[in-house]
Amino acid sequence: MSRAIFKYSAFLLVAVGAGYAGGQLSSSQLTADFSEAPSIDYRGQFQQASNSYSNAVDHPVNFVGASEKSTPAVVYIKTTANVPQRSFNDWFFGDVFGSGRESLVINSGSGVIVSNDGYIVTNNHVVEKSVKLEVILTDKSSYEAKLIGTDPSTDLALLKIEAKNLPTIAFTNSNQLKVGEWVLAVGNPFNLTSTVTAGIVSAKGRNLNLLNNMFPIESFIQTDAAINPGNSGGALVNIEGDLVGINTAILSRTGAYNGYGFAIPANIVKKVIRDLKEFGAVQKAFLGADVIDLDAKIQERAKLASLKGVYISSVASYGPAIEAGIREGDVVIELNGISVNSKANFDEQLSYYRPGEQLNLVYVRDGKQKNINIKLTNIEGTLDMLKNESVSSAKLGADFEPVGKFEKDKLKISHGIRISNITQGYVRRLGLREGFVITHINKIEVTKAAQCIDLLENMRGQVSIEGVDQNGRKAFYSYYSY
Repeated sequence: MSRAIFKYSAFLLVAVGAGYAGGQLSSSQLTADFSEAPSIDYRGQFQQASNSYSNAVDHPVNFVGASEKSTPAVVYIKTTANVPQRSFNDWFFGDVFGSGRESLVINSGSGVIVSNDGYIVTNNHVVEKSVKLEVILTDKSSYEAKLIGTDPSTDLALLKIEAKNLPTIAFTNSNQLKVGEWVLAVGNPFNLTSTVTAGIVSAKGRNLNLLNNMFPIESFIQTDAAINPGNSGGALVNIEGDLVGINTAILSRTGAYNGYGFAIPANIVKKVIRDLKEFGAVQKAFLGADVIDLDAKIQERAKLASLKGVYISSVASYGPAIEAGIREGDVVIELNGISVNSKANFDEQLSYYRPGEQLNLVYVRDGKQKNINIKLTNIEGTLDMLKNESVSSAKLGADFEPVGKFEKDKLKISHGIRISNITQGYVRRLGLREGFVITHINKIEVTKAAQCIDLLENMRGQVSIEGVDQNGRKAFYSYYSY
């Protein structure tokens, strides 16, 4: 039986899942066992369904207006990335940096125009590792795009093209979106430009564990509108043609649409765009506590009266939460008057705030409800707005960025530099993964991104790397550099 996998929907070649070969499904996949199915009288349901069908015929849903309104604002994005090539001599003589030869790899996705002066939002995974970005509008005009900023924690990126009077799309309040509402997915699947598919909102607040980030914001809108490779970064709109989300992923056994698509809510998108335009980096607000979903086991162990809210699983040794008296085992039920019943919902509500802003938090401890006001901080535990401090190295094929104070506390380290945005380069050949934090190189403490790059690029002889992964597990790498 084939295993379900999550796939980003950017245009790429995908491996065919097990149990699917030559375009033929196996008989075991096509046959269901109904031997235990109960006997049901469908006559009443059939009459009800007939009445519903008659109403639908008399008042059909019309997607023409929404399609005409949204399609002009959805663009085709072509990305070009340089992939380093290595010759036999590079491998034989141990030159881990390679000969410098590169080949071009072209992929594509979608984007949404959010301002008439050329700002375009898309997925981070559509544009990451790219050296050239081309945006093609529905009138077939083409522009080279500049990358304004990215946010891997939400899988969003902001581009800018030099153009005026562009068609835009209006945002709607995604918090008000209801399960069962009609939605349209607008994008460029399989290089088929300006494609519109229809479906309904199947669920909200889905946490897929899809984003490779220390503090991911995953609260996806689930829809059965067909989303395929190339739809990534495209628009999910309501029946009025207003933006409710940015399409980002599919759940599939084959890499193509299989009934489940997922989109980033428009309210998160709006906050990320505002921060990237103003600061070049998303201003994340931190409470200084981790939460998990409640279940029957936690309820029994913690002797909770209900499963309402989210459970505080840990509290940082410093920061807003501990200063306000929050403890492990407390159950948060509201953030600024909004009920929270899942980690995904909690993370989404928190993502709307910036450092320095105040949050009213309602929680339950020992059966008693408490209400407190908390001033949120940034990842360093201060109230400042932070800038993007990552440093790129083409030679190493990765970005290097400082680790925030809350992250250090969570990983139980005092210093380190994180690896991100790994391309087909030296860092990947060593087996280092995105999110890995380098703490020492040949026993030298690594505290600055530039220092880390300098050591890795210039050290010769036996080199040892020490660090931790995103779960705090220690790891060691050793190699010989000529």
